[in-house]
Amino acid sequence: MTKSNTSPLSGTRDFLAIDVLKRAYVIKTIERVYQGFGFEPLETPAIERLETLLGKYGEEGDQLIFRIMKRGEKLTRVVESQPTEDRLADSGLRYDLTVPLARVAAEYQARLPRYFKRYQIQPVFRADRPAKGRFREFIQCDLDVVGSTCMTVEAEVLNAAAEVLNRLGFEGTSSFTIRLNHRAVLRSLMHVAGIDSQLEESALVAVDKLDKIGLDAVHAELIERGVPRASAAQLINRLKEAPEENAEMLGWLRALLTSSAEGLKGVADLENVLRYASSGAAAPHLRIDPYLARGLSYYTGPIFEVAVENYSGSVGGGGRYDDLIGMFSGRKIPACGFSLGLERILLIMEEQALFPTQLAGQPQVLLTLFDEETIPAVLELATRLRQSGIRVDVYPEPAKYGKQFKYADQRSIRWAVLMSPRELESGSLVVKDLVSGDQQEVEIGSVPEWLAERVI
Repeated sequence: MTKSNTSPLSGTRDFLAIDVLKRAYVIKTIERVYQGFGFEPLETPAIERLETLLGKYGEEGDQLIFRIMKRGEKLTRVVESQPTEDRLADSGLRYDLTVPLARVAAEYQARLPRYFKRYQIQPVFRADRPAKGRFREFIQCDLDVVGSTCMTVEAEVLNAAAEVLNRLGFEGTSSFTIRLNHRAVLRSLMHVAGIDSQLEESALVAVDKLDKIGLDAVHAELIERGVPRASAAQLINRLKEAPEENAEMLGWLRALLTSSAEGLKGVADLENVLRYASSGAAAPHLRIDPYLARGLSYYTGPIFEVAVENYSGSVGGGGRYDDLIGMFSGRKIPACGFSLGLERILLIMEEQALFPTQLAGQPQVLLTLFDEETIPAVLELATRLRQSGIRVDVYPEPAKYGKQFKYADQRSIRWAVLMSPRELESGSLVVKDLVSGDQQEVEIGSVPEWLAERVI
């Protein structure tokens, strides 16, 4: 019989038990923080109309949308006429969770509260080239506020994101940085450098690659995209002279953008974000970066991105998008949000050993089976332990203890209960700590309480 290729499709993964439990641990932590900040859950379909998705993610984003072909007679008619990519597909897998939120806010605006605060933790799909920490299917953990233009919204979502990272073990001011910028500031810097407004979007795509390809390569790409050499050089040179401290950066930007009302408004917004966030978890991690771009075309105001020490690439980001919902609703509705990338957080936590030794959901105790005669008593004890809130696994068949202990080690189970006819007759069981090797006799009736003190 020919063996089938059983590996998952490139860019997708199977998750075995320990992987699922680690993901659940992180997701539960995120949910608790998000709920603590007053956000409520939302779920949307994985499939969206293609017209909903296209034109929202910039020139590169649209290329990464997984398109779904028409079905049945609709597909047949297209194939028989002039098939093109746009005509063959009528829907696609969601690229992010922000555009679906905008659609929902437009569709249900009469049923939503004045300020719609939602979080959403679901998979998204991108036809991207797989790499370390980059997949074609991955989970985003979003929180957004719809309905307010005040910078308190930015402060809240930034503090929530930072609180999540703190609780997951990213402690210390140097453990992660939240880079902060404003689209109006970036546009004004381009204007001051002499870049024509018609080239702004194209130049922004190049600037967005700064972390990946470096200053020289961005300089070259700006010229390749039609930006005059003098303007490209001025933009890059401004980056080199920018100060690092936030207070100095704000002053430097005000002096540089003194002739731009739009730019000065952006600087004032950044100042307010810093001021409003000053009492929360984000405060020590915020750093203004006037060349942070975030390539998604729907951003209109403050934008932010989280970078973790010694890790290439961001683990989350977001910003204000006051015009996106209006594309669906026909009227301007302000909104701002943040998204944490679950996969990259998991990768870093694994590398930095940030997971607890025992994860919720893992079995805590193994009940061994000595022989057929002891099975009823073992299953009865299992019931009592489970009623006490202990997670119990029963070895499914009699076997040598060494074999059963090896199984417990494979499942990271620390405690094993030995119940042979001799122990049953004496009324005391042996409980073995498989980490230290110590073991102790415990009266059968006291086993649930004895174990509960040690495993819960």
